[in-house]
Amino acid sequence: MKKSIGRLLPVLCLILLLARPALAFTGARDGLVLWATVVLPTLLPFMICSGVIVALDGVGLLTRPFAPFFSGLLKLSPNGCFVLMSGLLCGYPMGAKTDSEFLDSRRISPAQARYLLAIANHPSPMFVLGYMADRLALVQGGSGCPLWAVALALYLPVIPVARLARRIYGYHGEEDPTPAAAGTSAAPFSFDVHMMGCFETMVKIGGYIMLFSILAMYLANLPFELPLMRPALLGAVEITTGIQAIAASVPGFPAAVLIAAATAFGGFSGIFQTKSVLKNAGLSIRHYILWKALHSLITCILLLGLQSLLLICG
Repeated sequence: MKKSIGRLLPVLCLILLLARPALAFTGARDGLVLWATVVLPTLLPFMICSGVIVALDGVGLLTRPFAPFFSGLLKLSPNGCFVLMSGLLCGYPMGAKTDSEFLDSRRISPAQARYLLAIANHPSPMFVLGYMADRLALVQGGSGCPLWAVALALYLPVIPVARLARRIYGYHGEEDPTPAAAGTSAAPFSFDVHMMGCFETMVKIGGYIMLFSILAMYLANLPFELPLMRPALLGAVEITTGIQAIAASVPGFPAAVLIAAATAFGGFSGIFQTKSVLKNAGLSIRHYILWKALHSLITCILLLGLQSLLLICG
């Protein structure tokens, strides 16, 4: 049965592409423009720089000012702090990529790596303050929700998700492996090899953005009306296209909730991007999907609570 579906699906996709080639062209173009103008210049420099920091043993220097907060609240080791910081600052899928690489090089333990996968992949502040904030401003009638409330609803769920993940994975905090055990000097660092690896990752990410942008374009042109379902579905498929559709078609505070939920979840495009950088069998993409769904749910609940509090105080 699975083999039959697997054979049939690409045939149906090909028929769909041939039936509506203009939509496929527009979706592919929009996805590649998004990748080239937003994702590539935002993510690639961080990706290259973080690899150099790790190779030069600069992780401790970077994480030392934040270690008391992250180790006290989230029970992270210094290397674990770096994984979380890379995910928070760089956006999808940098946190998962660093997590997988640190597990492969034995800089963190398997328990901490599984724990970090639940909390280390996020939208970057640049995306939130730039693209998402601009789309919230375009919501018909205003979203009725300040940007700081949306940002809190996006990032505060890390704390309850972290507590639950620690309990499930049996992680209670630990030190990083010693340099000898980690094998950090197993091979000399080559900047050219590192940069080519970053390029390879970016090409994979661009391919997934293009494919899911095509899918989003077909969903946006379905022949029947789905007033709330269509933009919500687009947000679940690809967050940039989805956020644009939500802002253009959903008025008021419901638009803010849908935009925050889509951003917290990361979209199936983000899930496939994350899967492409998880090269270690010890990290489960199924677990990751469940954690992101939980994070998105908590984001919605928290945003609703903040909005109610604002209405009461205002």
